[in-house]
Amino acid sequence: MPPTRTTKQATTADHSIGTRIAEIRIAKGISQSALGQAIGVSFQQVQKYEKGLNRVGAVRLQSIAALLNVPVSTFLPDDGVAVKNEEESLSLLRAPEALELVKAFSSITDVQIRRDVLSIVRSAARLYSHEL
Repeated sequence: MPPTRTTKQATTADHSIGTRIAEIRIAKGISQSALGQAIGVSFQQVQKYEKGLNRVGAVRLQSIAALLNVPVSTFLPDDGVAVKNEEESLSLLRAPEALELVKAFSSITDVQIRRDVLSIVRSAARLYSHEL
């Protein structure tokens, strides 16, 4: 009797990869729909990838990396520290204003203005931390 085939279950590594895809996609100001269309899947499939519900195949991961202009290795966790850092980074995006800030920042196309905005935010953060 031939062995039965089981479906491959998503793992914590799949979740980590999906989380990293979402983080970079959001930082670049790309919607799930735009990413899905560019790689030939629905936005629902992108959601499943980002939530770690479905595995991202190697070829598809290469396509995503190319579209987001990052190396494939960006998505691969190298150790427990990387996973923890990813979770901390995403928790920052859960603040109500954070996503709005990232979207607005991503819409700025002028490199110098982006640098200036980043400088202002860093200065404000330093001032706030000294007040505590």
